[in-house]
Amino acid sequence: MSWFKKIFKKEDKETLDKGLEKSSQGFFDKISRAVVGKNTVDDEVLDDLEDVLIASDVGAETTIKIIARIEDRVARDKYVNVAELDNILREEISGLLLENPHLDTDNIDTSKKPYVIMVVGVNGVGKTTTIGKLANQFKSQGLKVVLGAADTFRAAAVDQLVIWSERVGVPIVKQNMGSDPASVAFDTVQSAVSQNADVVIIDTAGRLHNKINLMNELSKIKRVMQKVIPDAPHEVLLVLDGSTGQNAFEQAKQFTAATEVTALAVTKLDGTAKGGVVIGISDQFQIPVKYIGVGEKMEDLQIFNGMEFVDSFFRKR
Repeated sequence: MSWFKKIFKKEDKETLDKGLEKSSQGFFDKISRAVVGKNTVDDEVLDDLEDVLIASDVGAETTIKIIARIEDRVARDKYVNVAELDNILREEISGLLLENPHLDTDNIDTSKKPYVIMVVGVNGVGKTTTIGKLANQFKSQGLKVVLGAADTFRAAAVDQLVIWSERVGVPIVKQNMGSDPASVAFDTVQSAVSQNADVVIIDTAGRLHNKINLMNELSKIKRVMQKVIPDAPHEVLLVLDGSTGQNAFEQAKQFTAATEVTALAVTKLDGTAKGGVVIGISDQFQIPVKYIGVGEKMEDLQIFNGMEFVDSFFRKR
């Protein structure tokens, strides 16, 4: 099943609509101000639209692509009424998302057992919460999950993950503060194999002050895990805080330079009007956005569906 054909449950769609409400409202308020008193989409409207997209955290590079697409349509159709602008924007952004790589909507490759997910991201982006919600999602699908607390430099990180493991009801592997993260990862995958687990989720330290150290640490974790499971990790999931807007782009640049990232989770989209960041990140990094966080509840971490996202983003309130 392709990523854009995934059928959302009604409650998922309602959660997504509500989670993107602030982003959508802010976007259309800006659009309305940009086209007030205008009848046709001309150069001035396009300049204003460019400002709106950048102000909505879509990002400069992606904004340029979207504007170029709309310019082509205006040139082709000769006359485009401003009343058509919403639909044209929706179509062009949908087209942009469709051109980018996306994962199958299945959470994991069940042919890999255990399926190992290494989670990366700076502190404070919702990394631990995302791991807890993922563990709950997998468990509710009948899968056996093991967590690994390999962020051994912050006591709070380990404590938070322990709380999530108890809340969800899944085992966790941890060591003392300051232990070697690779040692924790090794113990975790070894424990998962012995327990015949389906999924392993490894938390890692979220420090970016020295990219070389981060790169070395993540590489070592991978090497050590591969002593137990040769093709581990099967997924490197980068968690980004969508509410930070352009800062999320910078984090993505830093982590993709430090390690091979195979999937993205964009969290905290419900709290601010910065939902446009998902469009830009999906386009610029050519890494699939796999999950989006649109609320506080356990089930509010959703598998990303590009068409449903655009539909909710463009839903008039």
